[in-house]
Amino acid sequence: MRNRTAMLLLVLSLCPSPWSTTRAEAVASPDTTWMTVLLGGRKIGHLEIRHERVGDVVTTTQDLVIELNRSGSGIPLGVLTRSVESSAGEPLEFYARSTLSSTDTIVEGKRQPGGDFAVTTTVDGNARQTLLVWPPGAMLSEGQRLALVNAAGKPGENYTMDMFDPASQAVARVAMTVIGNEKVTLPEGSMILSHQRQVLKTPRGSQTMDLWLDDQGYARKGMLDMLGRKLEMLACSRKCAMAPVQKMDMFRAAMVDSPRLLPAYLRSSFLRYRVRAPAGGPQPIIGTDEQHVLDLGRGNWLVDVGNPQPGGQAPPTAEDTLPNAWVQSDAPEIRDLAKRVVGDARDDLQKMRRLRSFVSDYITQHGLDVGYASALEVLRTHDGDCTEYAVLLAALARAEHIPTRVVTGMVYADRFSGASRVFVPHAWVQSWINGRWQSFDAALRHFDSSHIALDTGDGDPWHFFNVANLFGQLHIEEITPTGELAGNLPPPTVGEPPVSAGNGR
Repeated sequence: MRNRTAMLLLVLSLCPSPWSTTRAEAVASPDTTWMTVLLGGRKIGHLEIRHERVGDVVTTTQDLVIELNRSGSGIPLGVLTRSVESSAGEPLEFYARSTLSSTDTIVEGKRQPGGDFAVTTTVDGNARQTLLVWPPGAMLSEGQRLALVNAAGKPGENYTMDMFDPASQAVARVAMTVIGNEKVTLPEGSMILSHQRQVLKTPRGSQTMDLWLDDQGYARKGMLDMLGRKLEMLACSRKCAMAPVQKMDMFRAAMVDSPRLLPAYLRSSFLRYRVRAPAGGPQPIIGTDEQHVLDLGRGNWLVDVGNPQPGGQAPPTAEDTLPNAWVQSDAPEIRDLAKRVVGDARDDLQKMRRLRSFVSDYITQHGLDVGYASALEVLRTHDGDCTEYAVLLAALARAEHIPTRVVTGMVYADRFSGASRVFVPHAWVQSWINGRWQSFDAALRHFDSSHIALDTGDGDPWHFFNVANLFGQLHIEEITPTGELAGNLPPPTVGEPPVSAGNGR
């Protein structure tokens, strides 16, 4: 799985460039701000922000383009968002275009007379219409700017802000703290700016972002931690922002070292992990029907993978069988293919094994420049890596009415991208089989005890933002196989019958 960049959350907080409210409001007058994007001091992209006011209507457009690097191949990613609001911050329209693969994902929302929003989501040319009830108090860009500037002159004040993200159609509730004025050095000079701090709490932890704002509430600098590095966006000239990017292997940065070699015979049995994470945070690793987690205190966790038992997770809900923009299980070509592949399979376990085997052989192109593709795109291109295997398998399983989720986690590799004995970001699926959740890994052709699950979801790429920063915070201190445990626990059956894992993705 490619690492998801948490900077998109920062983009939601970066308001547009300074503009004067004394200008003639009847004439369209766009202003543009450019920002350079740095990770660990290395340039990885740019952000262009355009602001336009016509009468009482304010339009804010933010265009983020970054290039991540994986094993020497550049992966261009982009998100363009546009919000249309009244001058008082009332939402009227929103638009987002995400470039995560060879095709764009487009979300368009328009306010209806009753106040709800008609939303069209288009992935790989396939459009879905939904009706969105606008979340009370949720704000787009101009509403956020007004809240920021209202609090800027009140050092020590705490308040909350509900920020709506057009790309994911989700609301992020952030706790705000006004720190005060500071002198900030930017690429082309220094400014006195108001420092405000945002803390977003999610089930996977807290994300802290620092913003430095000018006197009109526009961010001139933004900073957060990602993968143990500082991610910064700094206002500068267009020439500065558009300067060539510097290579940074994000996949390598997301790897977690293994304290020992794990040959195939050990990975096929019960494994116990002692994992260290930042103390004081929420549980970093989820419990599943195949993975049991014990809090040892002070940021130390005991994780047992194997010995599957039902009850580690909640049973499936209706959402676990529904299609969405990325897992298009209701598409005729997906339904027809699933029906042909399962054939005369007698039960859901046999269906899943046939579907897993089919997907393992179906993806024949493994380009390192693929960002994130939907099931239909994978069906068309035969291209992708572990996330593409997972979304296609999930779509086929749901087409057969088998409750299925996409898992984000990591898996052991003897060697990967020039590193040895590491756990790398990975994705697979869980399906509800015989009264419990059971894992199937189409990318590696089997599931074993070297898979550590961090989160589960419905296949939407934005879901992966929840765990992006975990990869830079986890440390595996010890791994103990079955035979080394007190009591000599019997080796369990985990998922499909294990085979040689290899190093393929």
